[in-house]
Amino acid sequence: MAEKLTVILILLPFVSAMFCYFLRPARIRILAILVTGGLLLLSALILVSQVPFCFSISKFTGFPIRYLVFGADMLLLFVILYFGFKHCSFLIKIFSLFQILVLVYLEFFCVKGFAEAKTFYCDQLSMTLVLIVCIVGMIICLQAIPYMHNHEVHLKLTISRQNQFFAAMFLFLGAMNGLLLSNNLIFFYFFFEITTLCSFLLIRHDRTETADKNAVRALWMNSLGGTVFIIALTVMIRQTADLDLHQILLNAEPGDRIFLLSLSLLCLAAFTKSAQFPFQSWLLGAMVAPTPVSALLHSSTMVNIGVYLVLRLAPAFRETFLSHSLAFFGAFAFLAAAALAVGQSNGKKVLAYSTISNLGLMFACAGVNSPQAIAAGILLLVFHAVTKALLFLCVGTIEQQIASRNIEDMRGLYAVMPVTALITVLGVIMMIMPPFGVIIGKWMAMEAAAKDFFIIILIALGSALTVMYWARWGGILMSDPFAGRFKAEQQPLLTWTALGLLSLGAAFLSISTPWFYKWVIMPIEKDFYLPDYTSRNGILENALGTFPVLPLALVAILGFIIAIWAVRKAAGARVVSPYLGGAQTTEPGMFMGPMNTLTRAEAKNYYLSSIFGEDRLTAWINLAAGVLLALIIGGTL
Repeated sequence: MAEKLTVILILLPFVSAMFCYFLRPARIRILAILVTGGLLLLSALILVSQVPFCFSISKFTGFPIRYLVFGADMLLLFVILYFGFKHCSFLIKIFSLFQILVLVYLEFFCVKGFAEAKTFYCDQLSMTLVLIVCIVGMIICLQAIPYMHNHEVHLKLTISRQNQFFAAMFLFLGAMNGLLLSNNLIFFYFFFEITTLCSFLLIRHDRTETADKNAVRALWMNSLGGTVFIIALTVMIRQTADLDLHQILLNAEPGDRIFLLSLSLLCLAAFTKSAQFPFQSWLLGAMVAPTPVSALLHSSTMVNIGVYLVLRLAPAFRETFLSHSLAFFGAFAFLAAAALAVGQSNGKKVLAYSTISNLGLMFACAGVNSPQAIAAGILLLVFHAVTKALLFLCVGTIEQQIASRNIEDMRGLYAVMPVTALITVLGVIMMIMPPFGVIIGKWMAMEAAAKDFFIIILIALGSALTVMYWARWGGILMSDPFAGRFKAEQQPLLTWTALGLLSLGAAFLSISTPWFYKWVIMPIEKDFYLPDYTSRNGILENALGTFPVLPLALVAILGFIIAIWAVRKAAGARVVSPYLGGAQTTEPGMFMGPMNTLTRAEAKNYYLSSIFGEDRLTAWINLAAGVLLALIIGGTL
């Protein structure tokens, strides 16, 4: 059963991608998307009961399937090489050619004669990420159906490119499932590179000059990650004489410097995929793509690869210099990206820097490498994926309505889009307030890092800045006078479905955190660690204290009910203009200013651009990150 379901989870999205590409009628494409989503969800839910499992696919095919994967991998690299020539990118050409040569060396001169590794391995960690890909990824695809129609109307396209868009989306989902379930290192590398190509295709979807430029940057940076990955693979395979990732980690010797070098190179490859400094520019440039692409990259696909890989490797480098330096690098990235987010008024950029910041915290958790830190990293990965997908889809919906993604233009949004504004505020609250999962993960991370003075200071400062930019955005959405009267908001059914499912899912996951820890995270910890927390009656507890998740959730529900009552009570209130410091006029927001000129009063936030501006900080942050990465790689030797 597990074998068949695994094949379905990987191959079904690839088959659906072909259907979407070749079948142009919109209704058939929508039907294919709905059927694929239902089958993926059903397969993933059934597979949960089979975990853990591992198997080799060759016993079903009758021949070593790695030859087929080798051929597909070579074809993939030549496609990337083609785009390198097409866009005249020297770096893409160099990285692609290098990977082709190393792959040929691995196949014909290195792994020949190796015992066959188990093709797929699935435990609670990989299954959790598969569920995120299948559920969150498919919800994003549902929302993309009406979004892409409006997007193409706005671009005034005469020939729709939605078939290419959804084909790339499904190809991405299939590659993610393949990567998360792969245990053979050659298979892992193959799916790793498919995600590189998919991100390029999606970022360049609109085919504008800006889109092409940012897509090429994403392609060469992620090709750099692929180059580092295959170098690490070569070093690891020659050192261990094995392709089985699970067995390699079980038999790892932390004192082996060559093995640690391969792990540090894999961490570097993970940083490129997760857009950590100094590779963040490709993710920021990806904001030119349609918003569902941003939601997919930031929540359920691209950036999660790096964190998943490092969490998977974490037991093998516990209590080493690599572990300590990784913790410091992650904490630094958490603070640096939060500082850059403070200086942004572009909603998508705030979300992008927030993603980089939170991923940095997850890397710090993997570096701290204690039971509570690993638990914190997994919780942050799950809750960040759901909440960030929700926020990106909200911003996309808002942008199509008000033709702006500037958060200042969202002031008083509830008057135009009351439901979307409310859902966006809930998403913001879920990022910074208890009892929601992100803040639980941060609490665990700070508790785990409490013994390291420098790391805890960085995390504390980053958390303070995080509250600053989220609270500012939430305050803008809830600003302006309110008398309890809303205009009816019209949105497509699939848009409401996507936003509703993600908001309810984030809330439900947060309330169920104690049980999620007990059923998902504790089995992961038991393989390499002694679990640090206990889950009892909706409360997480350890030797240092408790986090009463369920009681806090009940308080939050009570507060929500009181808020609804307050809104209803405000329905009869009379709205009056505030005193504006000059002679009042009958026109709202206007007063007589100096020299009897009619002046409009404006309220805007101060973004401290002289302190937190990109032009002020980016170069210094990238320089510091480059030094830290050099220390991480060099320190292992």
